[in-house]
Amino acid sequence: MRDHEPAPPHRPGRQLTTKEAAELLGVKPETVYAYVSRGLLSSRREPGGRASTFEAKEVEALARRNRRDAAGSPGSGGDLSVRTRITLIEQDRYFFRGVDAVELAVRHSYEEVAEWLWTGRLIPGVTFCAPPTTVEIARRAVDALSEHASPTDRLRVAAIAAAAEDPLRFDLSEETVLNTARTLIPTLVAALPTARHDHKDDGPLAHRLWGRLTGRPADDASLHVLDTALGLLADHDLAASTLAVRVAASARAHAYAAVSAGLGVLEGPLHGAASGLAHRMLLDVLDQGTAVPVIADELRAGRRVPGLGHRLYPGEDPRARVLFDLLEKVPRAESALLAACDIVATTARHTPLHANVDLALAVFTASSGMPPTAGETIFAVARTAGWIAHALEEYGERPLRMRPSGHYVGARPPQPLPDQDTTRPEVTSEGLRLGSPL
Repeated sequence: MRDHEPAPPHRPGRQLTTKEAAELLGVKPETVYAYVSRGLLSSRREPGGRASTFEAKEVEALARRNRRDAAGSPGSGGDLSVRTRITLIEQDRYFFRGVDAVELAVRHSYEEVAEWLWTGRLIPGVTFCAPPTTVEIARRAVDALSEHASPTDRLRVAAIAAAAEDPLRFDLSEETVLNTARTLIPTLVAALPTARHDHKDDGPLAHRLWGRLTGRPADDASLHVLDTALGLLADHDLAASTLAVRVAASARAHAYAAVSAGLGVLEGPLHGAASGLAHRMLLDVLDQGTAVPVIADELRAGRRVPGLGHRLYPGEDPRARVLFDLLEKVPRAESALLAACDIVATTARHTPLHANVDLALAVFTASSGMPPTAGETIFAVARTAGWIAHALEEYGERPLRMRPSGHYVGARPPQPLPDQDTTRPEVTSEGLRLGSPL
């Protein structure tokens, strides 16, 4: 059609009544109008007519989409599904962009693994550096926290401080986000308090992180374990924290905010903090000389034994397997390894479960003189690489596609207004309390 020719008038196909559309969609008529108000369906009214009609092809397309969504919705017993090219988990193995993640982490540094996740390119010897001014600002912000602040608290504050210092944070272009990632991760590490007075902030990221986790001197075998652990934990598909990152990125939050969203979820005891529970249990086993009473106490209290089993791996967690193999080359890890084996064997009397990466991390942190929270720190720093990869991927998708619709199960409107509260809230130095009647 030439530019000067008028466009042909729209000729809709077969039209459906509201009742017919509702039957095709399997919903109530009022839900059809809700679809219209949310922009999921369009309606038209014939001249002189009062009722709305709907184009059959559009209704049929929405019905097909609803069936696909229902097949993967949590309410239907399936899983939320998001397209990704980053990580694949299958048959007790996992892969970063098609490459075996275990082999990648064992043979390459954490920084090299991160670059592979972000760009699909392997850059030998790559290192990440942070601007000194940004590091200083992040350190001051972290130092202002209470001494009881958790590692995740510190990392979240460091990310916020670094964001406030970056005028380009709202630029979501791939190049800018990659530059942000390469400076944010070393900033997070540099902002943590040091455990050694002679610690230097140079070399691979694992070397810099070591001096913030323990006051013991580093040896090559232990540094290799730490570097490999960072690479292994860099991503793990759509874990809870990663989903939070993708939701933030879907709303076009900048990379710092997306990482902060991930850190918020990571602090849960069922996610990043799980290794700390395994660490404390391991110390109890070492103290008592046997896992039997420790496991008995866990089960008597109705708790899961930490560090065992993983819903994505019916067999062995491949991350745990490689870390245990590397820890056998660290002489001071021998007693902690034996305690871990005792835990697995003792629990097998109750239910056969394999060790997961949290127990392997606990062996490493306990044998290296690190606090129980060290595993959480390692996890958070490592997973930041994966969060950035997922944020980058989500920036290329349709905005706000991660916005689900709520399934309302409350009282049906209209409801009467609630009775007026006759007490007046009073704010005191002790907090909020209810005052005398009005």
